[in-house]
Amino acid sequence: MRTIKKLSTLLLAAAVLLSCNQKSNTVTSQKEYSKYLEIKDNKSRDFVQSEIDFWQKKFDAAPNQISYLSLLASNYSKLFENTGKVKYLYKAEELLLKSNEAYNYSVVGTIRSLGRNYISQHRFKEALVLANKALAIGEGMKETQKLLFDINMELGSYSQAEQNLKAINDSSDFDYLIRISKWNDHLGDLKTAISLMEKAKYIAILNENKHLQVWTFSNLGDLNGHAGNIKKSYDYYLKTLELEPNNSYALKGIAWISFSHERNTVEAKRIIENISKRHHTPDFYLLKAQIAEYENNTVAKNEYLTAYFQMLDSIDYGAMYNKYNILVYADDKSTASKALEIAKKEIAHRPTPDSYDLLAWSYYNLGDSKKALEIAKKYVVGKSFEPKLNYHLATIYKANNKQAKIVPIKKELLNSMYELGPNLEQKISNL
Repeated sequence: MRTIKKLSTLLLAAAVLLSCNQKSNTVTSQKEYSKYLEIKDNKSRDFVQSEIDFWQKKFDAAPNQISYLSLLASNYSKLFENTGKVKYLYKAEELLLKSNEAYNYSVVGTIRSLGRNYISQHRFKEALVLANKALAIGEGMKETQKLLFDINMELGSYSQAEQNLKAINDSSDFDYLIRISKWNDHLGDLKTAISLMEKAKYIAILNENKHLQVWTFSNLGDLNGHAGNIKKSYDYYLKTLELEPNNSYALKGIAWISFSHERNTVEAKRIIENISKRHHTPDFYLLKAQIAEYENNTVAKNEYLTAYFQMLDSIDYGAMYNKYNILVYADDKSTASKALEIAKKEIAHRPTPDSYDLLAWSYYNLGDSKKALEIAKKYVVGKSFEPKLNYHLATIYKANNKQAKIVPIKKELLNSMYELGPNLEQKISNL
């Protein structure tokens, strides 16, 4: 009788301990963010649409006023950001092309706007041509150098990016601060990256610029998550939503916290289901597939991946989802050759360590570990601090029996489990 009572006491203590551990792991609160999931209207989108209607009427009445085209394009770009519908990005491009053609590519602001549109479309080399065209004209040099920094970072031209960063050096300038923050993140110095983004945040607050506050809050949500400051990350996503209740990026960030940190797949799925109704983009299917994989639901995972590719087939996203396609195809031996084909194309227009990693990963999944190692050593090792790249690198090292090189990488990977997600936990432990 005493033995049974003792066992019951132990079981109760274990249950209490488990409950405490689950609570200590919880940073989100449904009471705080659920109201943002239930919003029916979208004031930001409606305002942008009203601006489009206004400027379209103005242009229809005075088609010789070319400046109206840029104003229309700017609002279509905002509509793309708000809804995720790529047709609005293409509409902005169409308007900017008309505007640049009318000006004979002589107005630097309009040239830069088209360059930024091409960045969003992942047409980086075309964006570079436009930025250099603006640079040659010579007006607004600082703004053009900011654009060049952004493009060079995307192209992996880091020495040129650094030169442009030095050219715009001004610690009181918001645009400089967010770029030097990105530069430090690229160097693997997250602490400095966060500190610089905090300075940019204060400038945005001081200037009462809601758009820039939303931008910095959401980015601080990301950066703090990468640094393992999960509660801070969550708080910044909430701050983003307070200013912009329909911000799908912040809600997706909270969904990731629910999934990766709290391991609450039910709540993560609830958040994703709600936001994907308002901001319907292919990447939500990939997130759902990740969660299904964690739940060992292979049928659901395959259904979500099928839905993802069906959406890509029905809507032309250009090169915007190449990276995701490579990762999905590479993880399946039957489609790994497709991954290799896309990876080669990606290198042709974006020769970054990230792209070369995808090429190496494709070769590894095709069974050519030696070729994978050769590419990784030449183009990836020491050139990026991204956890996913390091996971691929460690896996390739293991396939080539280079265990000594795995040890320091594995330590870093274990510290990056939140960013990598729970599906890689066992794989990393087995390295």
